[in-house]
Amino acid sequence: MEIKVNNQIEKFPENCSIQLLVDEIINEKQKGIAIAVNNQVIKKEYWQEYFLKQNDEVIIIKATQGG
Repeated sequence: MEIKVNNQIEKFPENCSIQLLVDEIINEKQKGIAIAVNNQVIKKEYWQEYFLKQNDEVIIIKATQGG
């Protein structure tokens, strides 16, 4: 199925959870990441059980250190 991730169309298998999507896209530790699906922030504790649908729009935000 096709899902828009940070304004780019990506293909994922049916029954793809947010956690699977994050595991596929981000190959590093997953601290400091926020996920929004269709403009609604999803708490990390629900990533494993929140399944995406065709044409969902996902925004991945990574916190960065600065100063």
